[in-house]
Amino acid sequence: MFLRLVYQSFRRQQRRKLLAGVSIALGVTVATAMIAVATDIGDKINHELRSYGANIAVTPQADTLDVRIGGVDLKPANDGSYMNEADLPEIKGIFWRNNIEGFAPFLPVPIDIKSAAGGGAHTELVGTYFEKHLRYGKEDFTTGVRKISPWWKVAGAWPKDESSDVLLGGALADRLNVKVGDHLQVGDRSLLVAGILTTGGNEDNQVVAPLALAQAVLGRTGAVKQIQVSALTKPEDDFARKNPKALSKTDFDRWFCSPYAKSIAFQVQQAIPNSRAVEIRQVSQNEGTVLSRIEGLMLLVTLAALLASALAVSAAMATAIMERRSEVGLMKAMGAANSAIAGLFFTEAALLALVGGAVGFAVGSLLARRIGVWIFASQVNISPVLFPVVLTIAVIVTFLGSAASIRKALQYDPVMVLRGDA
Repeated sequence: MFLRLVYQSFRRQQRRKLLAGVSIALGVTVATAMIAVATDIGDKINHELRSYGANIAVTPQADTLDVRIGGVDLKPANDGSYMNEADLPEIKGIFWRNNIEGFAPFLPVPIDIKSAAGGGAHTELVGTYFEKHLRYGKEDFTTGVRKISPWWKVAGAWPKDESSDVLLGGALADRLNVKVGDHLQVGDRSLLVAGILTTGGNEDNQVVAPLALAQAVLGRTGAVKQIQVSALTKPEDDFARKNPKALSKTDFDRWFCSPYAKSIAFQVQQAIPNSRAVEIRQVSQNEGTVLSRIEGLMLLVTLAALLASALAVSAAMATAIMERRSEVGLMKAMGAANSAIAGLFFTEAALLALVGGAVGFAVGSLLARRIGVWIFASQVNISPVLFPVVLTIAVIVTFLGSAASIRKALQYDPVMVLRGDA
């Protein structure tokens, strides 16, 4: 009898039930899309932000020592210390190696250059990797400034890492009246200008060359002055800001195994001997701020959609129960308990929630994938775990929207209802 009453309710009130089901489906569609994008957005935003530069800087440990007495700098007057180029592949051996998007070494060397037109300037020749092929263990990978600094604009061609060709900063090229294909004289070396570089930074007034060429000009084989690392990281929270030296072994393991910028920098510092690795705080903090704001906006949109869905369900259920007040009065007159009547309406609401939730999940999954393609040029991954979560949300929203109407139905006086006075 119970199932027959449920069936008859759906057969007689098809329009009301359809309206409620559509309301649930629309709310769940938005919720599914927002939750799916929010759970997958972290890595995608990090990938996008990595196109704006490195977030970890590595320098020689000795360069960080500040030896001062009475305000006088007592560090030796030499050209500083260097890291070893042979150690660079070790960066791909850290715990979070798969989060390393790329890295590039830098070696600045003061030089005097002369152009064929007779102009000259004192500037820096900066050695780096452009697109260097390296190997760590059995893994082959490519890294360099073309990977960590994709905004660099080159008019002409990129030099090969094994060549003696260079990039000339755009501002410096204008001053010296040098074009692509011209030669620059650096000491007894003649360097071909393969391209004109524009970055909007210091590089516009520098000569950027393969690392091996800068080492040869400096006379230090294998020397590296700085390494910039681009890594996918987790936004900084209170735990990330703790001093790892003050943590217990359990907390340290948790901190070490979390992809914070600080923990990855700590591991890079361990991998490169005599080095000091630090996060570039402006980049790391901006990543966390952007991600938190976007996730907060998605949460607000989701809550608004679910609230609107609950209100629509409430209106539809109130009308449906009003039309069935004589049915409720008859059931009460025949001795039906309030729990049985409430169970009937909540069963109907649960069926609506499950059907509307399933439809909303399907449509929301398609919408999430389209959002991923439109914004990030890649599809959002929909986790199977999301389906029962969405159905649970649909049931909760439907019950909340129906509760007031069902409570009112339980208060009907069967005598007044059957007489038509209520």
